[in-house]
Amino acid sequence: MKLKKLVSLLLVAAMTVSLAACGSGNDKKTSSGDENGTTEEGSVDKDALVIWTITNDQKTQAEKWAEETGNKVDVTVIESGDYPTKLQAALGGGSKDVDVIVGEPQMLEDFFDAGFFEDLDQAPYNAQDYAGQIVDYVWEVGQDSDGVQRAISYQITPAGIYYRRDIAQNVFGTDDPVEIGKLFADYDTVLQTAQTLKEAGYRCFASDGEITYFSGQSAWVIDGVLNVDQARYDYMDLCVELYQQDLTAYASQWSTPWYQAMSGPVPVLTAEDNAWSEDFAEETADRDTTEVFAFGLPSWGVLTLRDNVGDTSGKWGVCSGPAYGFGGGTYLGISTFSEKKDLAWDFIKWCTLNEETADWWIEDSEGDTVSLVSALEKHADDENAVYGGQKLYQFWQEQAAGIDYSKVTRYDKQIGDAWGTAISKIKTGEMTKDEAIAEFYDTVEATFPGEVTVNRD
Repeated sequence: MKLKKLVSLLLVAAMTVSLAACGSGNDKKTSSGDENGTTEEGSVDKDALVIWTITNDQKTQAEKWAEETGNKVDVTVIESGDYPTKLQAALGGGSKDVDVIVGEPQMLEDFFDAGFFEDLDQAPYNAQDYAGQIVDYVWEVGQDSDGVQRAISYQITPAGIYYRRDIAQNVFGTDDPVEIGKLFADYDTVLQTAQTLKEAGYRCFASDGEITYFSGQSAWVIDGVLNVDQARYDYMDLCVELYQQDLTAYASQWSTPWYQAMSGPVPVLTAEDNAWSEDFAEETADRDTTEVFAFGLPSWGVLTLRDNVGDTSGKWGVCSGPAYGFGGGTYLGISTFSEKKDLAWDFIKWCTLNEETADWWIEDSEGDTVSLVSALEKHADDENAVYGGQKLYQFWQEQAAGIDYSKVTRYDKQIGDAWGTAISKIKTGEMTKDEAIAEFYDTVEATFPGEVTVNRD
């Protein structure tokens, strides 16, 4: 069984895509030195708390913690896709050189099973004394299959629909988040909304991937059996219709045109003519233009849009989508082999369970959504100017309350990617729906031989 876990870790390493959700951005492996005790790579101070992470957030947090406590700290930021392999190489050999380790939700189950993360329920940590102080689903993500607490995150990442208030007023006569949320209540309604927007000269989404965080209502794998519920097929059909009926701007997520669509007009494209290239601006200069109504992103999308909306700042709102979902999040834990566990626990508590830290992080990160309930309640009435004065911390806490983490499994990344490939082949006409689904089944069987049973319809 342990061999399967280690193979799964390598699969996660090969297929993990780094998300902005995890913080301010991912760098190649780096360390930095300053008066707070961080040291140059290759010259780690033996007294320093050593942190391996996938986001610059921990660099910022560690500098602040070192400043406040006088402790020495060394932070290494590793690209998300490389992180599982590097952690396995180090901790699989019992290295004592790392103290604080992290993981994204899709990594944690395998990390826990491999024995990398310390049991935080035992003394002197007694993590369950803090149960209820962190948003429920986040607390649950940090537990292993036996319910033992092994990691805690400083942030929540529920998903929402980010929409243009001015377009909403023009087309639907209201920009109220509750009313606009009704336009995205389910997949059929989303399609109707997209068609209404096209008739009014707009495009509903930048890409057909904007509903990704709201796809599926149950786990991909239940009791070792592949589970493709009706919502998965409905989501597939929606993506195909959005693409084939020209209801998006055909700007792939994270591409330059995708960011461009946040700030203003983009060329009108079709399913037959939608290839963005280096010369695209020149090639489409004479085309009609359109504007994009909405983007689907987790709470960290607040920061993504803030930095890219340009003159449309203040004209945005956020509403609920067709299902509760979340994306990303960085979870902190203690390496089982660390010789500085008390110091590591002090850092983790400071990052996750300290209200003064949460207040500072909200300000320093310019809007990250913390997981500490008392801080969320304290900032519930904070208004965000980019989003028309909307009280976003209140909204995100409400969305987080609806997240069912039981449907999340270690298989989600690989199987979800395979389902996405099937959708792409259907919408572009490369395969029929039946052919693409059959290939999807083949991929799951090949990826998890003897581990996931596939019952073909």
